[in-house]
Amino acid sequence: MGTIIGLPGSLRRGSHNAALLRAAASMTPAGTELEIVPIDGIPLYNGDLEEQDGLPEVVVEIKARLAAADGLIMATPEYNNGVPGVFKNAIDWLSRGGDIPHTFGDIPVALIGAGGRSQTRNAQNAWLPTLRVLGARPYFEKTLFSSTGGLVDAGGELADETVERLLRDLVEAFAAHCERLPRRKAPA
Repeated sequence: MGTIIGLPGSLRRGSHNAALLRAAASMTPAGTELEIVPIDGIPLYNGDLEEQDGLPEVVVEIKARLAAADGLIMATPEYNNGVPGVFKNAIDWLSRGGDIPHTFGDIPVALIGAGGRSQTRNAQNAWLPTLRVLGARPYFEKTLFSSTGGLVDAGGELADETVERLLRDLVEAFAAHCERLPRRKAPA
C-alpha cells in the first residue's frame, strides 16, 4: 500500500485547499492512502527556540510521516503572488535537523490549489525553488487550477463537478506515478 501525505497550506477552518485535500483523500485508488496532516500546531520558526528546545514534537512527527511516505500533495493558497507564510514556515521547520534527504529527498510532490488559474499557478511556481533545494521531485504531469467561486458548499465539501473530475484525474495519475518510482529509503 502506498501512502501519500497531504499538507493543507492554510489554517482557516473553512479552507478551500483543505477541502480539496479531503476530496482527494476520498478519491485515492485502491492500495493508496492519502493522509491529511494539518500544520496548525507548528509554531513560528525561531532559531533560539530550536537551539534551546530542539524540534517541536509536532515537527518530529510530521517529518517521520514524510520520510515514510511515497508522495506529497501540497494544497497551497496564493498570497500576494507567492506562498503563504504559515505554509513556508511549516516547510522551514520540517527541513530542520540536518536530515533533509530523509524527509524530502526524492519525494514526488504534486501542487494543487483553490484559487483562480493565475493565482494557483503563481503559488505553484513560487514553491519550485524551495522544492528543488529540498531535493523533492515536483510532479508536472497534471496540475489542478480551480476557482474558489462555488468550489465548496456550505458543509465544506467540494461542489464543482469540473474540479472534482480534474482532482480525481490528478489523484489517480499521481498515485500511479508514485507507485512506479523506486521506494524511497527509510531513515536509518
